[in-house]
Amino acid sequence: MGDYTFVNEGREYTSTASASITGSQCLSVSGNNTVAPSGAGSGAFVGVAAHDALNGGRVTVLAGPGRIHRTASTGTVVAGDLLVTGAAGVVATAAAVTTPTAGDVTTSRAIIGVALEGATGGAVVRWKQR
Repeated sequence: MGDYTFVNEGREYTSTASASITGSQCLSVSGNNTVAPSGAGSGAFVGVAAHDALNGGRVTVLAGPGRIHRTASTGTVVAGDLLVTGAAGVVATAAAVTTPTAGDVTTSRAIIGVALEGATGGAVVRWKQR
C-alpha cells in the first residue's frame, strides 16, 4: 500500500451550504459534500458554522472534539447537561433516560457536547464539543 496523506486534520473545513446558514448554527451533512442547519437530534452533526452562508455558498465548519462554541439553545439548559442538536441548528439538552429503550440508543449517538453554562428561553449557551 502506498503512502496516505489525510485530507484534513479535522479541526475545520469548508463545505457547500445546501440551505441558508447563520454563523454559530450547528451543521449536519445534508448530501454529498454539503451541510445545512442541523435538525433535532441529528446523528449527522459535523460542527458549527463559522459565518453566514447563502444556499449554494461556501461555509467554514468548525469541527472536532474540544472546541468551545456559543450557540443558541432551546428549552432549559443546565451547566453539565449533555447536548444534542435542536431544530434549526440550535442545541438542546439530551433527554434524561430512566428506562432505556431503543430510542435512547439513538439519542446517545446524537450527543454533540456538554453545556459549560446554563441558559433558558433560547438564550446563547457556551458548550464544549465532543
